[in-house]
Amino acid sequence: MARAAASKTQTRIQREKTEAILAAALDVFSTYGFRGSTIDQIAKQAGLSKPNLLYYFDSKEAIHSLLLERLLDTWLEPLKKLDPAANDPVKEIIAYVHRKLEMACDYPRESRLFANEILQGAPRIMEQITGPLKDLVDEKAAVIEGWAKQGKIAPVHPYHLIFSIWATTQHYADFDTQVSAILGARSETCFEDACDYLTTMFTKLLRP
Repeated sequence: MARAAASKTQTRIQREKTEAILAAALDVFSTYGFRGSTIDQIAKQAGLSKPNLLYYFDSKEAIHSLLLERLLDTWLEPLKKLDPAANDPVKEIIAYVHRKLEMACDYPRESRLFANEILQGAPRIMEQITGPLKDLVDEKAAVIEGWAKQGKIAPVHPYHLIFSIWATTQHYADFDTQVSAILGARSETCFEDACDYLTTMFTKLLRP
């Protein structure tokens, strides 16, 4: 469990130390995964002694849990913004694609943290996946299905559309090393090029 991190009366220094630990842990977990990471690695990355770190969090599980809790809030936000009342559903879905790609660009470590957790069978976030995440996806899948039935977008399987958006956008964070190695110098414009490509691809798929 989080110790000082859970306190509602944290001092400025305690808040700064807590955030430094979380930032260090994000680096370590996103690189080595949960199982391959240790408290010692996180403490070293944060520039703290192990006893000092353990004053704030009593285990790597507590740090990991807080990171995932914050991540899920961020992760759900782009899909929450999908507006059922949008005048142009195709543009609305493309805007969601752009938001997901921006997240891959802005939060690559968080994306890898989430991917590592899923690859391990989601032991620490299964409740959230089968709860809030599933509820949100069910809600937005119904919206997409409704647009298709109204002829506002081409007939698509709503869940697999969402899955394909996740796959094609998060790839650029989760497999950044591979993407950069293949593109070389062209990787400097990777996200702009990906945005143009995915916009064209999904627009052609979705236009009635």
